[in-house]
Amino acid sequence: MHYASYKKAILSLCNNRDGYSIAELGRLLEASIPKVSRIVTEMVNEGTIVEKGKMRSEGGRRAAVYGLNPDAGCFVGVEVGHEGLIIAVTDFPGQIIQVIDDIPFTLTNTEESVSALCKTVMHAVDRHGVDRSRVKAYGISLTGRVNQCTGYSYSYFISEEKPIRKLLEEGFGSPVIVENDSRAMAYGEYIAGAGGGEETSLFLNLGWGLGMGMIVGGKLFYGKSGFSGEIGHFPFFNNNLYCRCGKTGCLETAASGLALHRLVGEQLDAGRQSVLTPEHKEGRAITLDDILSAVKKEDIVAIECMEEVGATLGRAVAGLINIFNPELVVIGGRLSVAEHYLMPPLRSAINKYSLNLVNKDTLIKASILGKRAGAIGASLLAKDFILSEMQY
Repeated sequence: MHYASYKKAILSLCNNRDGYSIAELGRLLEASIPKVSRIVTEMVNEGTIVEKGKMRSEGGRRAAVYGLNPDAGCFVGVEVGHEGLIIAVTDFPGQIIQVIDDIPFTLTNTEESVSALCKTVMHAVDRHGVDRSRVKAYGISLTGRVNQCTGYSYSYFISEEKPIRKLLEEGFGSPVIVENDSRAMAYGEYIAGAGGGEETSLFLNLGWGLGMGMIVGGKLFYGKSGFSGEIGHFPFFNNNLYCRCGKTGCLETAASGLALHRLVGEQLDAGRQSVLTPEHKEGRAITLDDILSAVKKEDIVAIECMEEVGATLGRAVAGLINIFNPELVVIGGRLSVAEHYLMPPLRSAINKYSLNLVNKDTLIKASILGKRAGAIGASLLAKDFILSEMQY
């Protein structure tokens, strides 16, 4: 291998572990100790890696351990939601150094809106004391169908000639990766959240819709065309309810924020008493946030509807467990804030409908990162992209 190849290999190794000694790197790279020592010294001088401390030793001289340099740069991840932005900043090794919540912004299908998104993010980063000259790349998490390889989003499809990634790179003046929100959340939880080293895991994004991110063999699974994870559009029911995709009977029609909103509305129309009744009688629109707030207030109607959504989702997750036999299933997204009412019926349905022999080794967890998972995951994916593409 050339020196450049060795350097990229060392960056890749250090991206997956906090540090290595020169002897360990030599063994893994099948290279001599003097050669690895020279390469490591060059990389320290270049600023990409740094001595992280000394290895434990029973006696004799302790070997130095080298890892990614926190001061080598940073990465910015942006979750673009329907109601605003969340921004996460991670350092060069991937530690979270800043999270900026709830920035008002609505992205539309115009180049002007994409330009405004870039300006809004850069202004927020500047305002919170992040030196933009140190930003190596931006990761953008978007709802809907996103092809990470081509850079196209089919929810924000602006031009056949120019993918949204290209527009974002022009706006930021830096490399950009775009990713589907459920996959970004899955990766954030895998690296920095509920994931505990499990190399096969499923992340269910229970928001207004229903999406899924899959970690297979420690990596995001994309499928042939980059559109894997559309669990919300699995034809699960004969309920004649139209889904946003235009078909009927999709899982999303009964296990999503949209479904929760419909169920609560039906109960209010039927005359059930709720903390939401006054607004409903006045003809005011009930929002998903209103319903989640009602759940927190222990409103019976909202809780019962949340439990119904949890039971329905649990039945679907039971099927996923039977198919994938994963080590971990994480439930996240907006509805996971009500985990105390969502998770018990979900677990009960999993136990009822999945095969005991298959599910006994599967952990079921609620999201740890919450609404920040997508932004954190996007930042970490931007880091992975840059480390794999660095030129020497």
